[in-house]
Parts: sequence; structure tokens; C-alpha cells
Amino acid sequence: MDHHELVQQYIAVWNETDAECHLALVKAVLTGDATYADPRMTAQGQQGISDMIGVVQTHLPGLRFSLAERPVEAHHGYLRFSWLMGPVGGASVSGGTDIIELRGGLLGRVIGFVDFPTPVD
Repeated sequence: MDHHELVQQYIAVWNETDAECHLALVKAVLTGDATYADPRMTAQGQQGISDMIGVVQTHLPGLRFSLAERPVEAHHGYLRFSWLMGPVGGASVSGGTDIIELRGGLLGRVIGFVDFPTPVD
């Protein structure tokens, strides 16, 4: 799987609301010992990250993530990409940039930066 596809699958993780499907997607793209950190949240392991995303979905119902038009960049085992969040068919209400450390072709460490927060922040 190329880097763009891997990031697209990671974005799909954030949009999947069915708990079983969600965890299966997490396991397909994140290592067992993966970590996630952004200015407001941290999580460790596949289950922890899955649970954290579920909480985000509960607090921001109806909002979906998408990959920004900027290309996924890769070098020395790291990826960088930008994302947007908003209602389907509507304007983005938030966006950010993530830096990811790759481990064995999967996402191992995710560091998220929020470039512009949601209005409810």
C-alpha cells in the first residue's frame, strides 16, 4: 500500500462509527503499540486509539474527516499530511496537520496539530 492509500485508510478510521468495523480498521493501519497525541488528547495502543476516536465522534456528531488537497509527504520513515473536518457536503469547520512515524509499513506514532479548531472548542 502506498503512503497516500495508508493515510486515506487512517482518515477512514476517524469516519467509521460502527464499533466492530472501527476497531478492525484501526488494527489494519496502526501498530499494536501505536500512540496518538494532539494538543487535547493522547491514547496508546489500538484499543485506546479506537476508544479515543469514538469519544471524538460522540462530541462532534455529523462531522467527517477528509484528506486536504495538499499531497501526503514522506521521508525517512515519517509522513506528513493535512486534513479537514466538516459536515458532508458543507464547509470545513476544522483542519490540521499530522506527522506520523511509520513502523513496519503501518502507523506507529501519530502527532496531531490542529491548524484551526472547531467553533465548539
